[in-house]
Amino acid sequence: MIKVEWFFWLVGAVFLVMAAQMLVDRSNPKRFGSAAFWGLLGAGFVYSTRVVEKTSPAEPLGVAVLVMVCLAGFGFTGKGTVHTTGREQRVAIAARLGSRLFIPALTIPVVAMVCAVLVKKWHIGSEPVLQKGSETILGLGVGAIVALVVGMLVVREKRISVPIHEGRSMLEAMGWALLLPQLLATLGSIFQVSGVGKQVGVLTSKVLPDGKIYIAVIVYCLGMFLFTMIMGNAFAAFPVMTAAIGWPVLVVEGGGDPAVVLALGMLAGFCGTLCTPMAANFNIVPAALLGLKDQYGPIKAQLPTAGALLVVNIGIMSAFAF
Repeated sequence: MIKVEWFFWLVGAVFLVMAAQMLVDRSNPKRFGSAAFWGLLGAGFVYSTRVVEKTSPAEPLGVAVLVMVCLAGFGFTGKGTVHTTGREQRVAIAARLGSRLFIPALTIPVVAMVCAVLVKKWHIGSEPVLQKGSETILGLGVGAIVALVVGMLVVREKRISVPIHEGRSMLEAMGWALLLPQLLATLGSIFQVSGVGKQVGVLTSKVLPDGKIYIAVIVYCLGMFLFTMIMGNAFAAFPVMTAAIGWPVLVVEGGGDPAVVLALGMLAGFCGTLCTPMAANFNIVPAALLGLKDQYGPIKAQLPTAGALLVVNIGIMSAFAF
């Protein structure tokens, strides 16, 4: 049986290898801090297995996270000199390969779907081929490995060191923002467990006037918008605001159509995604990868669209949900 932990170990090993590369890269003025940051992350992927199995304490992981926060927060991480192809070379390669460049990217979802739908039914004896309950994650891991092999075949690259070096350069370019989605997802879980949604609902019920359903619509959509900006993820904001206003006020008391209310509430949250640096994978990482002078350039360009879409979502919910 293929276990999901094996892929976590593989991810950890890749981070550790890249940390070792950073450590010996003298072109990086902050190589020790960078190596420590990504090395701790890689070690965490391996050590966390023992924490899940309750064979080792969780406190070292917490200490590692705090050290990583200090390394990133106080600017002890950086990037070295990137040795890559020039613009003319990239244009020539793109012209030669054409649409074949999309094959590796499309390989990942195809393999993931095959694993989640088909391979999950396969057994060797009485044991399933893929660990039960983790077929989608395993499919994503297998898809990434297959896509790497396919990509090397497409570009006719025989050295595995090349994608490792390129990956390390991209890792340094994105920096700590790469981990922000994971941290924000954890924050959403903490909010949900600690009952933030319930308390927001109590406060909202005291403020909202009785029977003013359209005011509640505005509060719900604005709440999704603002919470998403704070948490950087509409999926993390959704359970908080829906437990507070969306379900009890708009659906139960107001008689709204759940499908319309909840779908448009999520879309209102996505408007917040366009406006926040906390959604680093959408707004900050692309700016870093493209080398934009203004790291908040994507957000500034998206603000008018986000505002217009928020107003439209409020109007559609008011018109069609009740």
